[in-house]
Amino acid sequence: SERVNTSLRGRQSGIILTDGIEQSIDAANAYAAEHLEVQTADPDAVIAKIRNAGAIFRGPYSPVPLGDYMSGSNHVLPTSGTARFASGLGVHTFMKPVEVIEYGEQGLKTLAARVNAFAVSEDLPAHGESVLSRFIDDPYNKETIKEQEEQAGLR
Repeated sequence: SERVNTSLRGRQSGIILTDGIEQSIDAANAYAAEHLEVQTADPDAVIAKIRNAGAIFRGPYSPVPLGDYMSGSNHVLPTSGTARFASGLGVHTFMKPVEVIEYGEQGLKTLAARVNAFAVSEDLPAHGESVLSRFIDDPYNKETIKEQEEQAGLR
């Protein structure tokens, strides 16, 4: 009891009282714990709503040390609430995906005016012009751009 008392009185500890399971789930997602134990009558329903946790330990026979040492889950987990945007160390951590994008002429033509609108709204007009230049003669002439897009079948 002395060890528990010391642990719970430390700056790293806290107790959050909630009005029910939904509020508890909201608190767990906001806190984004490194380790989260779910001890409820319907743990699967609760776990389905947890979006932010490094590792979730389900039920009375799945304590945190099991995950740390024997279960095969990772011991290198996001701490200090970083589970809101990161996951534990895993094989994907060491992989570097490369995105490959390929559109045909008609596919790009269908999206060209929209890409230009987004580019202009982000104050990056050259991005839009680089797309439009494949279909219209003068993407830099802002006075006639809509007319040119219509003539090229972009609108």
